Amino acid sequence: MSDLELLTQSLARNVKHWRTVRGFTLDVLAARAGVSRGMLIQIEQARTNPSIGTVVKIGDALGVSITTLLDYEQGPKVRIVPAERAVRLWHTEAGSYNRLLAGTEAPGPLEMWDWRLMPGETSPSEPHPGGTVELVHVTAGELTLTVDGTEYRVPTGASASFEADVPHWYGNQGEVPMEMVMAVSVPPVP
Repeated sequence: MSDLELLTQSLARNVKHWRTVRGFTLDVLAARAGVSRGMLIQIEQARTNPSIGTVVKIGDALGVSITTLLDYEQGPKVRIVPAERAVRLWHTEAGSYNRLLAGTEAPGPLEMWDWRLMPGETSPSEPHPGGTVELVHVTAGELTLTVDGTEYRVPTGASASFEADVPHWYGNQGEVPMEMVMAVSVPPVP
């Protein structure tokens, strides 16, 4: 079985599991996530490979991390994620990408990401649920962080934190690749 097939089946199983745990019908989850009921049915039946944006919306609506939705190794309290098992969820032909390094539920979703943006590229993000916080630490280049229409420059070695319940995006207006580590904390679903 390929990695993609394994992730698709894990996503199907975990979306259905967390939807049941939360007591959501397909219609309720579809409305909360802003995705169609048909898309949810396809996901739960492992018949589609949804976009990262769709997975994020579903995770936010369920109050669980992307790591939890894609996790196919449920078990021990300590979980080591080898470098080759980090999940690349977005990339461009120019070489920009993000990788989900690790995540947990503590008490809401907590995720750690590795990002690379090539010169001139940007990556938008829709608002997350209220109370979501992101932390970034730039390890190379300079991040142009735009939060709710205001632009901030975050140089190599600097860090930033912000409330991510507003539109935001990451950009690289420099001439060298920008690399950062990002943590995302989403509050649990009430």
